[in-house]
Amino acid sequence: MNNDITPQPIQFKGGKAPFVTTTDASGDDGNAATEVVSLFQAQKKIYARAVSGWFAAWRWFFVWFTQLVFYGLPWLEWNARQAVLFDLGTRRFYIFGLVLYPQDFVYLTGLLIISAYALFLFTAVAGRLWCGYACPQTVYTEIFMWIEQKFEGDRTARMKLDDGPWTLNKIWRKAGKQTAWILVGLWTGLTFVGYFTPIRSLMTQLASLAFGPWEWFWILFYGFATYGNAGYMREQVCKYMCPYARFQSAMFDKDTLVISYDPERGEPRGSRPRKADPKALGKGSCIDCTLCVQVCPTGIDIRDGLQYECIGCAACIDVCNSVMDKMNYPRGLIRYATENSMAEHWQGMQLFKRIFRPRVLIYTTVLLLICTGMVVSLAMRDPFKVDVVRDRASLARLVEDGRIENVYRLQIMNATEKRQSYRIELADLDGASLVGKRVIELDAAQARWVSANVQLPPEVAARLGAGVHPMNFVVHRVEAPGYAAATVSEKSTFMVPR
Repeated sequence: MNNDITPQPIQFKGGKAPFVTTTDASGDDGNAATEVVSLFQAQKKIYARAVSGWFAAWRWFFVWFTQLVFYGLPWLEWNARQAVLFDLGTRRFYIFGLVLYPQDFVYLTGLLIISAYALFLFTAVAGRLWCGYACPQTVYTEIFMWIEQKFEGDRTARMKLDDGPWTLNKIWRKAGKQTAWILVGLWTGLTFVGYFTPIRSLMTQLASLAFGPWEWFWILFYGFATYGNAGYMREQVCKYMCPYARFQSAMFDKDTLVISYDPERGEPRGSRPRKADPKALGKGSCIDCTLCVQVCPTGIDIRDGLQYECIGCAACIDVCNSVMDKMNYPRGLIRYATENSMAEHWQGMQLFKRIFRPRVLIYTTVLLLICTGMVVSLAMRDPFKVDVVRDRASLARLVEDGRIENVYRLQIMNATEKRQSYRIELADLDGASLVGKRVIELDAAQARWVSANVQLPPEVAARLGAGVHPMNFVVHRVEAPGYAAATVSEKSTFMVPR
């Protein structure tokens, strides 16, 4: 009899995890027996227990701080306009007193570089601090879990509610939670759009739901993303979707502060009466209460060592310290520590000194240099901008008196908050004259394209000869109350035909 198991093609059943059916000819009834082998482990819902303590207080501080900034900034006013507004329609980006144009894109690049180096620095010093305290996924998960606890109760109550039958009590609790989640998600989406469309105009449109298609899409998209990520996916985002969890180990070393369990002190673990002497029982300080697992938002056991799923939120430290207090044991069974400090039993200043190692000093120096350069560049940036574009329809032409004329288009951008006057002149091309309007008036934070006709007398053109000759457009900002005179020079060329 052939007892070989022959794999069959992968099948999908009811949207669940894929499985493989295999056939075994050795069934008890003489017929072929079918066995289903799951390819993936079913994902179990994590019911995180609420925890209080020093690190929990810091997490909630960052929840309040980040959300006050996010929800509050669109409502601030600056010079009779929204203080922070990225107006894509007019291509103006307002950040308090700064008025930026698409030509200032380099500052976004600088901001991204600063963010990257700051992430490298914080990770090298103390692991996933960003993930555990200020990451939007962590912040909104905390908010959504708080709402869930208010409607459904603590961990035990939520588990009983999910396992129990559908009753009127269960329906209103679940419905209330979902309604609150949806409202938070939609308000978050509305606030996000408020950074690109003035928030007050959005509020006016909200009464009649008269949003444009662009606003509707991003309100619903961002709101749904917040609802889904913080309400349902939670730890799945941190474990499987976020790339930071995958490459963080490249930024760790043996002197990086990470959340660590002290096995030398905690093992062998086991339960015992509160007043019992653990040494007399031959046990360590860990009473195996598993509370460190129950409070973990990603469901890991920190006693198994550092794992990539750990987001560094320190909830396990808070709950373990509370257990140690009840048992009258010293705190710190689970604590922030480094691999070297655990092995060498370093304490206090010995551990602190290793923070200022070469790797950290290099990151810090580079970060400070980039930040300094960014600030200096912003402080010294041109008060206005000028772009010069040649008229491609007519590169050069003859006009009255045999003069040669080139036509240009100048875009002058006022990067100030007041109406300004600008005077256009020519430089570095002797004999050239500018025909047309020389003084331009621009409103605050406005830009305008103006035509500039440059003419060259025939005797000068003959002396220069055919070809392309360098010249400069010089634009002067006329001195005004509160604004000093300024000058911007933009290179161009004048073409003399054959």
